[in-house]
Amino acid sequence: MEIIKPKVEVEKYDGIKIMKNIERACRTCYRSEGSITEESYKNLLKNCINRGHESVLEHEKITVRFTCSINSYKDLTRHRTGASFSIESTRYCNYSKDKFSNSIKFIDPVYITNPNDYACWKECMKSIETFYMLMANNKATPDQCRTMLPHSVAAEVCMTCNIREWRHVLSLRCSKMVHPEIRQILIPLLLRFKEDMPELFGDIEYDVDFPKEWYAEITTMEG
Repeated sequence: MEIIKPKVEVEKYDGIKIMKNIERACRTCYRSEGSITEESYKNLLKNCINRGHESVLEHEKITVRFTCSINSYKDLTRHRTGASFSIESTRYCNYSKDKFSNSIKFIDPVYITNPNDYACWKECMKSIETFYMLMANNKATPDQCRTMLPHSVAAEVCMTCNIREWRHVLSLRCSKMVHPEIRQILIPLLLRFKEDMPELFGDIEYDVDFPKEWYAEITTMEG
């Protein structure tokens, strides 16, 4: 058994280029391409968002790879318009094999702060892994073994959204009412987008009281 932290990997992108590409697409509506300057995208994008003219944001997309719990990706996959998903399948991934280090990975539920409760959770995960491996060693298929897997199991999720959908997802899923594991992976992503594309994401609010030490690590994808 391995208890791991969630992780966020963002594809390498050029925030300024994304914003300028959206500006050029938007100006087609008004045939105002001649008004493009080095920084003209800033006011144009802010005006589009303020007026609800967000369809132009669909011209650009970004892919993010999450290492998160089943619990988390169940929430993420509710967003289907403008989003695409490829998810590690517990039907086909056999965690008793060498490629998975013969163990099940679980996402650390840092929000379970009571030591006794955390100990109960940990003992339960150990038991689940033990019986999963027993079934697998008895030639049960991954499809059969997965029936006992809990929400805490770690999985890789490849999620691609256009910019409009990222705005929608992040505006909904970074608030105080959202499950801690979702805030854990999406607030750092929102902060990255705010820094790189302030005209597109600067207006989105988030739970500023969420503990920073719980934030998932965020990196840029290699290659």
